[in-house]
Amino acid sequence: MSFKTWNLDATHTTIGFMVRHMVVAKVHGRFTKFEGKIETNGDDLTQGTVEVKIDASSIDTGVEQRDNHLRSPDFFDVAAFPKLIFRSKRVQDAGKGRYRVVGDLTVRDVTREVELEAELLGKLKDPWGNDRLAFQASTHIDRKEFGLTWNQALEAGGLLVGDRVDISIDVQAVAASAEKAA
Repeated sequence: MSFKTWNLDATHTTIGFMVRHMVVAKVHGRFTKFEGKIETNGDDLTQGTVEVKIDASSIDTGVEQRDNHLRSPDFFDVAAFPKLIFRSKRVQDAGKGRYRVVGDLTVRDVTREVELEAELLGKLKDPWGNDRLAFQASTHIDRKEFGLTWNQALEAGGLLVGDRVDISIDVQAVAASAEKAA
């Protein structure tokens, strides 16, 4: 078997999320600092693995006061839990370039299994001679299952922050220069 390592290209990868705010609105954000790799067995992606480590303090919703609150013990508590980590357990072919990536997501030292719906957008050689893979993936989680329980009741009814968090990921990965034989 010939395994190939692909490193996430942070310049061309986005790890984003969306959550309901005050019941009717949506707040979008992203994480700006992360590292990750994909390992494949030749062209068989179902024999691959994915690992991503996200710097929790890099959360960015475009509002500094909100970002600081999200970094606090009310939410991510980045001083105690600096990383969010995803490690795949299996990759299943869903047909027509689509995959289910099942793995463990760890947030605040709470680990839960999640399933990403992924689509291979393409594989090519870039103008500088590097092999690249591109994927789009998405999932959703219940933030309370990861200990993110802070909320505030609204006078008009409902809660300030929704429980469901939609996660969307756009990935470009660059092949590491050397392959390793298994």
